[in-house]
Amino acid sequence: MTRKTVLIMGAAGRDFHNFNTYYRDNEEYNVVAFTATQIPYIDGRTYPAVLSGHLYPEGIPIYDESLMPELIKELGVEEVVFAYSDVPYQYVMNRCALVNALGADWRLLGYDRTKIKSSKPVISVCGARTGCGKSQTTRFICEIFKRIGKRVVAVRHPMPYGNLVAQRVQRFAAIKDLETYQCTIEEMEEYEPHIAAGNVIYAGVDYEAILRAAERDSAGEPDLILWDGGNNDFPFFDSDLKVVVVDPLRPGDEVAYYPGEVNLCMADVIVINKMDSAEDENVERVRANCRRLAPNAVMIEADSALSVRG
Repeated sequence: MTRKTVLIMGAAGRDFHNFNTYYRDNEEYNVVAFTATQIPYIDGRTYPAVLSGHLYPEGIPIYDESLMPELIKELGVEEVVFAYSDVPYQYVMNRCALVNALGADWRLLGYDRTKIKSSKPVISVCGARTGCGKSQTTRFICEIFKRIGKRVVAVRHPMPYGNLVAQRVQRFAAIKDLETYQCTIEEMEEYEPHIAAGNVIYAGVDYEAILRAAERDSAGEPDLILWDGGNNDFPFFDSDLKVVVVDPLRPGDEVAYYPGEVNLCMADVIVINKMDSAEDENVERVRANCRRLAPNAVMIEADSALSVRG
């Protein structure tokens, strides 16, 4: 059987997850390259053989996205998979047009093809855009369950900027863990508030392995897994309750950016954040879009107060 030649466009997150869950052991496909954007120093590297499975004994090369047209021609690419987040629809379709013009198919993998099932209940917190207030919402939900005596383990959307093998499964429960894993400032910004609140948080590259580790966490088996989304990507895990945060300071973005609208369409609970600073007409515009796309979702209004510690 001839395997279809695939290139995956990404930013060291959803691209690796799509490969791990759908392509890694799939003998119908041959992933010949990743391309990378948004992430410094990722291009010119290789997705490691130890993470790539038996079909890729030498790993998979990673190139800068600017080389995509040449790669499609030189490698005989038949299908290009778009796999990163928080981009306007115009950008997505501009890239699609280029790929189609070069003769390749364009693909966006959906939630069902890439979600991983947990043995524990899962709540996911995702956003319509980056910067909506997902992380503070995640920590608030953690606190609610802690108050009723339930143990929660959080899993964060990936930010693997360093050694991918060493970062396959990361567990953060103390400040020293940030140094152990040589975290960037961006990673520390996400993990440290969880640690300060007494939460355990996992992240890394291989989210099947990460989920299994979280389910049997060394400090005690959790009652609940909480997915802390990144950018406006949709969840990596099969979620029993999907919480989606929207931002009335950027009205209309909830229906103009990929894949944030995916989250909105799947939402069980929608949090309209930043009510303390948004204008009424913008709140109503966002509310109307939410009602139209997720008519059965529960809507919650929330403030996003700033505080400064001395």
